[in-house]
Amino acid sequence: MTLKTFSRRRMLRGLAAGGAISVGLPFLDCFLNENGTALASTGTRLPVRFGTWYWGLGLPPGHWEPQPTANGSYEFPALLSMLSPYREKLTVFSGMRVDADGKSTEPHDSGANCIFTGVMSQHTAAPGKSLDQSIAEVIGGGTRFRSIQMVCNGNPEVSMSSTGANAVNPSEVSPLALYTRIFGQGFTEPGADSFTPDPEIMVRESALSAVGEQRRELLQLVGAEDRRRLDQYFTSLRDLENKLAVELSEPEPMPACSVPEPPEEVADRSVMIDDVKRRHDLFAELLAHALACGQTRVFNLALSHGNANIRKKGNPTHHHAHSHEEPVDEQLGYQPMTTWFSLEYMKLLGNMLATLENFREGDGSLLDNVLMYIPTDHGNARLHSLQDIPLFLAGGAGGRVHTGQYLPLRGQTITRVGLTVQQLMGVPVGSWGTGANEVSSPIGEIVA
Repeated sequence: MTLKTFSRRRMLRGLAAGGAISVGLPFLDCFLNENGTALASTGTRLPVRFGTWYWGLGLPPGHWEPQPTANGSYEFPALLSMLSPYREKLTVFSGMRVDADGKSTEPHDSGANCIFTGVMSQHTAAPGKSLDQSIAEVIGGGTRFRSIQMVCNGNPEVSMSSTGANAVNPSEVSPLALYTRIFGQGFTEPGADSFTPDPEIMVRESALSAVGEQRRELLQLVGAEDRRRLDQYFTSLRDLENKLAVELSEPEPMPACSVPEPPEEVADRSVMIDDVKRRHDLFAELLAHALACGQTRVFNLALSHGNANIRKKGNPTHHHAHSHEEPVDEQLGYQPMTTWFSLEYMKLLGNMLATLENFREGDGSLLDNVLMYIPTDHGNARLHSLQDIPLFLAGGAGGRVHTGQYLPLRGQTITRVGLTVQQLMGVPVGSWGTGANEVSSPIGEIVA
């Protein structure tokens, strides 16, 4: 085998437990030009990916907005301090709104539907095609998965992605199942009409063990920097497999342990925030592998639906109820428990950005070649307000985006961001939205 045997589309292939295993390769220096920005063989630039990251119930008004600095930059308040390491790779919008267009609205759905589809709906169902699917039509070809949807509260019906009216793309709720989708290819049981990959066997046998010989040969052929990058990649994949294996292992006996009465079934649909956080971070790692190895170029990750039912351990009241029932603390100026949930969500966003940033690609990171669209459903969730809705963009989209900006666009229609994002990703659209939310002027400040 020679280095020419391996190409960008080449996968390491092997067998595990009688089934086919494939492990895609990240972009290595040997595939790239001298600048690390394009494929050496064709001159094609590194692919740009797109994703959405959604959370419900907004952020506390007056406590999340960045503060401009004298040098033209901005500083995050405490609520967003965990995003500070990525400030130069973020674009922050404040003051934008969804126009109700004279219609009655469905709390937590009308605004979010407009932000994702451009249509101000009066019902909960998706009113049209979401922008991620328009983008997938442009950049999603040639990948195993046109798009990947994930949700962290265990409810597969929660998805902001739709191919048309009432045609929602269901979300994956299990990181383990997503792992199987990414690394399980063409499993067939001898003599059987069909065979479903066993996640436990896949994890314990390890996809890496199945392709071990090819992996060793490749490590001998590449240069020192590619060897370091491959070693980092394979190590992180093995670490992720180990994390997933924990969920399949029987815990060691504990002397003081006793067995209570069985609780209600919550294994797959737990809304406890610790479970939500664990799912999110596993999804983030799996997603980074899928993006880096060309399995997909479009993703959608939601923490929960707008009327978030996420709970804190020991507290029977969920986030949505807190947002409406909890009084504003006069000294703090905000709702303490409601804001606690917002803080936890922003920490998860920081984790997502860190995961993408830590994947090195070419002369930068995976985050540099991704554009993330990060909205919520309301401004002031307590009032179901469609004014002053927080929205972020993250990543450089391969140099297409002028990042590191805070843009307070008070009173402007939020669909301008969706239009701009689609144009940046190559969608041939001159206007976007319907009724009072139809716009034809992109936000030029963010176009590089």
